[in-house]
Amino acid sequence: MRFIADLHIHSHYSRATSRDCRPDELHLWAAYKGISLLGTGDFTHPIWREELKTKLRPAGDGVYELKNEFRAEGGDVIPWAARAQVFFMVTGEISTIYKKNGRVRKLHNLIILPSLDDAERLSRRLGTIGNLDADGRPVLSIDSAELLKIVLDECGDAIFVPAHIWTPHFSVFGAHSGFDSIDECYGDLVNKIYTLETGLSSDPPMNWRLSSLDRFVLTSNSDAHSTANLGREANIFDTEISFPAIYDALKRKDRDKFIGTLEFYPEEGKYHYDGHRACGIRWTPAQTRAAGGICPVCGRRVTVGVLHRVEELADRPEGTKPPSARHFESLIPLAKIISSALDVGEKTKGVQRHYFDLLKELGPELTILRETPIEEIERIAGPDIAEGVRRARTGEVNIMPGFDGEYGKVEVFPSRWCLSNFNARQDEVFPSD
Repeated sequence: MRFIADLHIHSHYSRATSRDCRPDELHLWAAYKGISLLGTGDFTHPIWREELKTKLRPAGDGVYELKNEFRAEGGDVIPWAARAQVFFMVTGEISTIYKKNGRVRKLHNLIILPSLDDAERLSRRLGTIGNLDADGRPVLSIDSAELLKIVLDECGDAIFVPAHIWTPHFSVFGAHSGFDSIDECYGDLVNKIYTLETGLSSDPPMNWRLSSLDRFVLTSNSDAHSTANLGREANIFDTEISFPAIYDALKRKDRDKFIGTLEFYPEEGKYHYDGHRACGIRWTPAQTRAAGGICPVCGRRVTVGVLHRVEELADRPEGTKPPSARHFESLIPLAKIISSALDVGEKTKGVQRHYFDLLKELGPELTILRETPIEEIERIAGPDIAEGVRRARTGEVNIMPGFDGEYGKVEVFPSRWCLSNFNARQDEVFPSD
């Protein structure tokens, strides 16, 4: 059975997260998106665990489903959505801040567990180290290698995933607080890690440039803080929906069971290029190197982005595709395509109307983006939106890369988007060679 899974999300108990990130709304929006398996997020938070126990019921080996009495009324908008079969798997992200080899390290790790009972037991252990009540993604003063050891001590079948591995501030390869290798971070326990999460600002081809990553399965997840962002990155499996099946697929017992990933365009991520958002500096790695990494406006060091960091650590040329490479697709969210086609904001009523009209008639968003015939989309939404989907599928897009915490901008109708102001600002601040 082929299905889409998004295993890294957050609940309404995480900071800067929508109040709609509750089991009922998560179920509904997973259905809208076409996601069959969704992480719960935030299993360490005690109140969230209780909410999960109240609203979910066991539905197989290591997966849960929403109880019928909690199915969202929003299914009336899209009748098939409330009836959709969406499973949940217990997941959570933990932030670790510690000092190692003379430097402060800040890393996020995703943990996937077989059951809520395992979550309860592991949380009791982690609660002796730090405060789990303050945030759905707790911050612990513990070495990530020690965290891995504790997780395996409490649940030997847990899946431990270094999260968004290139993000500058909180990841294993982060330019500001990370390491130069997975082994340096996790030491003797590195062989207990089977998969890495590439994050929004990198895609598989960028990661293929490091031969040391060939031994890991490269996964992608949305890290969503709102229901509408579910599935912006996700994974494609071809197996039964159960914890053991996911575990085996990621451990490479059967290579055909993990098909690949659905990706953001990496330029759209918040940390693709280098720069200083406050100073309006958005640089390629070459520009940063030429300037010695110093912002010409404020004189401080610029934030080094993911592309720069990949180039620093890469031992292969751009374009390399190793034997371990899996399938991937770069997608643009449907609301963004509609917004670009109509030349209006994504939150406007017109965009929302077209979005739900398409879902009601044609099915989930990811199916529309990837599979639905263009003529069917045109029948429901008109030629401009249909053309936008076609361009998104073929990569006929225009992108202004994200930098220093600011998302990049993707346009499927480049004629409506002018880069002159951006280019003029770059030439003014840092003339090109």
